[in-house]
Amino acid sequence: MSEATIYERLTPLFQDVMDTEIVPTAVLRASDVEGWDSLSQIRLVVAVEEEFDIAFTTAEIADLPDLGSFVALIAHKAT
Repeated sequence: MSEATIYERLTPLFQDVMDTEIVPTAVLRASDVEGWDSLSQIRLVVAVEEEFDIAFTTAEIADLPDLGSFVALIAHKAT
């Protein structure tokens, strides 16, 4: 699955979970989005798991530095 396709599917999930109109990009970090806390992080991960029919381990998502890394992980898992 291409990263462009992932961002296309991720954008409405991200905007709903974060309650924002921000369009997610590869360099976006939690500190860039007001309200992106640990609870919203979990809600985003669960929404992504449901949308893409994949599952993450805690270790996989614990140290992701930015959204681009998360998208790369989604691409890896969704193959």
